[in-house]
Amino acid sequence: MKLNKLMNQKGIPIVKTLIVEDELTSRILLESVLSRYGECHVAVTGEEAVEAFRMARADAAPYDLICMDIRMPGMDGVEAVRKIRAMETKDGVLSTHGTKIVMQTAVDDVKDVVQSFYELCNAYLVKPVSAASLSGELRKMALIA
Repeated sequence: MKLNKLMNQKGIPIVKTLIVEDELTSRILLESVLSRYGECHVAVTGEEAVEAFRMARADAAPYDLICMDIRMPGMDGVEAVRKIRAMETKDGVLSTHGTKIVMQTAVDDVKDVVQSFYELCNAYLVKPVSAASLSGELRKMALIA
């Protein structure tokens, strides 16, 4: 299992993360867990997420991980993922080698799960997201040891 190449001084992988969440409590929870592993940026809407992703790629500093809420006002998470994966495809990056995407929602709806994986997310978590479940997904994706 290959881990993210960048390490901090203690040998822990550095994961650059974009948290996309319109609900404050969930944003705070995700940031408190994910900041242990590296730099976190926050977007509140799907539109902001797509723009942050585009800017990071333009700066040659793409995100390793995006945690994306499915239900948001305006552009929802599924549409944002569709646009993000289209940018990667345009640059010749397959979703299997691109940014890892974890979708999360308070709604445990099979249609949402199927649609999320159709749009090529890597994992799906039901809120409230626990630190253990999120860390477990990061390990499965080889983002952390």
